Amino acid sequence: MSTYHRPAIEPLEFRDAEGNVIPYGERWGGGSPPEDTYSVDTHPERFAPLHAVAEALIAHLGEVYDVEVTEGSEVAQDFNHPIDDAVRAVRIQPRSPACAALTFAFSSYPGVHLHAGLLHDFRYPGCGCDACDETWEGQAEELERYVLAVVGGRFQEEVRGLLRTSVAFAAEFPDGSASGELFAPNMPKERLRAARRTLRSLDGGWAPWPRKAPLAEG
Repeated sequence: MSTYHRPAIEPLEFRDAEGNVIPYGERWGGGSPPEDTYSVDTHPERFAPLHAVAEALIAHLGEVYDVEVTEGSEVAQDFNHPIDDAVRAVRIQPRSPACAALTFAFSSYPGVHLHAGLLHDFRYPGCGCDACDETWEGQAEELERYVLAVVGGRFQEEVRGLLRTSVAFAAEFPDGSASGELFAPNMPKERLRAARRTLRSLDGGWAPWPRKAPLAEG
């Protein structure tokens, strides 16, 4: 399993109150959604396949790379904010300190939270409301893109400012890039100080994850 492959998942079908199939991802035809679809989440269970995708990513990372895998409620503390509905948490920590770690939290929503490196949390889906019209496939692709960016050393972090501290990230993907910056007034100061020290000590930022040494033949 040297190359990650998304697991096969049976097509899902959901219907509205009239019995019509809901074409998630195409509901609004590029236009604005109706006002009454905001903050309404009709079928959150459509995101259940994200758990299977996260399982496959965890299995792939543990098999291919030189990492330590830790599972337990305590690793959910890696996230910047508590995940109230977390039902499982798994940390994948490369044995090299030059590499960024990943922590997965499975929520009962159902969805997946990802903590990347030292300071950044990502949530899939970002918003499951009817107006946003997200699909599990689109969210799975985003989860995979960020995980593989971290593994490939293509995810970088920075702590900026002193009086008004912010945290920033940049990620490169095969087909583009993404970046973001958030002010961090509620993030523990010690976490920020420790992250600043670690990030400054890295030579060129987070490194690609080393693979496991091949088994000797004999």
